Amino acid sequence: MERVEAELFTDGGNNAVVRLPGRRFPGVLIQGDSLSILRADVAEVVEAFDQGDVAGARETAGLLLDGLDALLARHTAALEAHEIPRPY
Repeated sequence: MERVEAELFTDGGNNAVVRLPGRRFPGVLIQGDSLSILRADVAEVVEAFDQGDVAGARETAGLLLDGLDALLARHTAALEAHEIPRPY
């Protein structure tokens, strides 16, 4: 394990916006439990498609998209607050 100092652009929380040394742009740090939930939700979409439940898959995928949109909005807001251009 290596200890480094990182720049924190938002509160800690479950999805902090941080920049690691040597990186030009900040990223989003997702806690392991939140990552596990995200993975389970994607697996639910796949399972629904496998079972032919297109409506269920679409509903779960829509919720996933909403969550990812919120993460991206948090990232974008942090960049704008610190006058960092978006890399996308």
